[in-house]
Amino acid sequence: MNQENESIKSPPLPEENSENRTDSAEEYIMPYPPLAEVSADEAGNIEPAEPESENGLNFIGHLDEVRSRLIKSAIALLCITALCAFYADFLVNEILIGPLKRSSNALVLQNLVPYGQVSLYLQIVFFSGFIISFPFLVWQIWQFIAPGLHENERKAGRFSILFISLCFFSGIAFGYFVFLPISLQFFAGFGTPLIKNNISVQDYVSFFIGALLTAGIVFELPFISYVLSKIGLLTPSFMRFYRKHAIVVLLIVAAVVTPSTDLVTQLIIGLPMILLYELSILISVQVNRNNAALKI
Repeated sequence: MNQENESIKSPPLPEENSENRTDSAEEYIMPYPPLAEVSADEAGNIEPAEPESENGLNFIGHLDEVRSRLIKSAIALLCITALCAFYADFLVNEILIGPLKRSSNALVLQNLVPYGQVSLYLQIVFFSGFIISFPFLVWQIWQFIAPGLHENERKAGRFSILFISLCFFSGIAFGYFVFLPISLQFFAGFGTPLIKNNISVQDYVSFFIGALLTAGIVFELPFISYVLSKIGLLTPSFMRFYRKHAIVVLLIVAAVVTPSTDLVTQLIIGLPMILLYELSILISVQVNRNNAALKI
């Protein structure tokens, strides 16, 4: 039995040489390349890698830029408003109440609340500061947008700032010298003489500021046409095709805005808007011509 058991045992495995094991292990080990020696001068010139969150840094940078532009705009607005405060009496007596005095003596302003005149002075001073600082505010908006534009677009943008300011001031002048006198004369002569037209100061200031701002925004129609044509949303053919419809709509708007039922008064208000529409067509033609030249 012992002999049979010995015959069943497996033969012993051959001993591996230590040198063979070392050689086989080296076949599977990938040696690292030697590190290049870098001098101190070369190490100082190595540029740091860009951060992974590049979009996040850009977003933070835009926020800082917005904050900077807002701070500059607020400082300019406050400085000009403070300057207007020195001429507050002139602004109230001549600029604000002047159209009312020149239109008719039948309209009388009255203060109905204790703080009415304080609020009146603050509103007219701040509104005057906003109008005077309007070009600088537009310039700050342009300075925020300009870095993302091409060089030719930047050159056109400098002209746009002047164009926006000119349109806005033209609208303010139209509202002050044309729309306000016509409206106040109509209000003074309308109705029975048995009722006195005593107007609240707050209502008159709201009407005054609203009329001028509305006229200023309406006169920005050529610039709006320029922007829409620049991005391809407006074409001269579209505006010419709907010219008759636009004229009818503008005359309806003039009839609604104008308090008088006189046709001449309505035309005085409506004709400038029609001229603005025609000017917008000419601007759209020029912009589309320039866009077509750039594509060639």
